Amino acid sequence: MGRKLIMLGVMLLAFGCLAWADSWTGTVSDSMCGAKHAKAGADAAKCVAGCVAKGSKYVLVSGDKVYQVDNQDAFKDYAGKSVKVTGTLTGDAITVEKVDAAGKKKASNM
Repeated sequence: MGRKLIMLGVMLLAFGCLAWADSWTGTVSDSMCGAKHAKAGADAAKCVAGCVAKGSKYVLVSGDKVYQVDNQDAFKDYAGKSVKVTGTLTGDAITVEKVDAAGKKKASNM
């Protein structure tokens, strides 16, 4: 019984290591405009917000790629802005774990 529990623990650890999250930095756009909003800005924010209000979905433009994102609510405050997305990539879709403003620095305790 003890060996089975140890083997189970080793297997869970091994499979857990395979599921490391990756991160991407890019601009939040919408599925209609896609890479048109590769650069963040006020005009991009206005257009993305308008397109999403009409039924488009948020997407992430990173480099020359446009990624679908699953957690749409996580992007509502970032329309047309630069973000860092943490998650898991499957094909061209990211299962999102976390979204932060790009370049956001953590406070230090000096």
